[in-house]
Amino acid sequence: MALVAAMRAIGLVEVGRSFSNGRTGMDALSIFSVDVEDWFHILALPQIPDVAQWEAYPSHVAKNFRRLLDLFSEHDVKVTCFFLGWVAQKFPELVRDAAERGHEIASHGYAHVLCYEMTPEAFLEDISKAKRIVEDLLGRPIHGYRAPGFSVTEKTRWFFDKLAQAGFTYDSSVFPASRAHGGIKSSHYAPYVIKTKYGSLIEFPITVARVFGRPTCFFGGGYLRLFPYTVLSRMSRKVLSEGRPVVFYVHPREIEPGHPRLRMNPLRRFKSYVGLKSTESKVCRLLQEFPVTTFEKYISDPASAKVA
Repeated sequence: MALVAAMRAIGLVEVGRSFSNGRTGMDALSIFSVDVEDWFHILALPQIPDVAQWEAYPSHVAKNFRRLLDLFSEHDVKVTCFFLGWVAQKFPELVRDAAERGHEIASHGYAHVLCYEMTPEAFLEDISKAKRIVEDLLGRPIHGYRAPGFSVTEKTRWFFDKLAQAGFTYDSSVFPASRAHGGIKSSHYAPYVIKTKYGSLIEFPITVARVFGRPTCFFGGGYLRLFPYTVLSRMSRKVLSEGRPVVFYVHPREIEPGHPRLRMNPLRRFKSYVGLKSTESKVCRLLQEFPVTTFEKYISDPASAKVA
């Protein structure tokens, strides 16, 4: 059963309520985001280090994230930065620098564990710990969350309740298609409102475009690295023409082609490292071609009061 249908059945989705900022066409705002994690924070590998071992690895996140911040400044754009709690704790200056430059700070959890591998209690503990770390650094609340690997699934029905319980007001974790780390088969592609027993959340699903009837992602991570820029541009325009924002996302490691590698099989190596040399130039071209904003500003835009 699709997640939306499942959530409706248990009273989670406010049926018929989709969230839109009311803009269409090339003047429509898209959302650009960064999952702030390090090169060794790759998921679902037998040999990946756990959080207790991370200190032993040479970190590259600071230099790569600062390079991204400089690119954003060069293009005069503000983005949403989903900080892994461990990174925020180890490099508090990165959180402060991004905030001082006007970017939105949000949470990527603390220990980068797939949601469906945690109990509801462990998940709440992880997201609450990460939220406290970032909020203590900023001196103010944060509102957004993104799950490692977009790993909310049909089996984690408690996910949205726990987010609202922790004090989040929006999420960008639902991947509305099949994928290695979960994913949800759903036709709900635009942002929508979810009702939980702790209050409502706005869900910004990861953007997909239908190609030959199949939902396909082009707009972040390995997808962005794999496809030629002409395809990224065309698919972005297609999504905008449908009245949806494009949710772009990158990781700091993706703009450093020479970063260290983890051992993995050929397929995972391809997925993890394909197209690294093209990432920075593609990001720059996207920022030149498409107006982007943060999740927070998208929600607070006066036009965003429109809820169908």
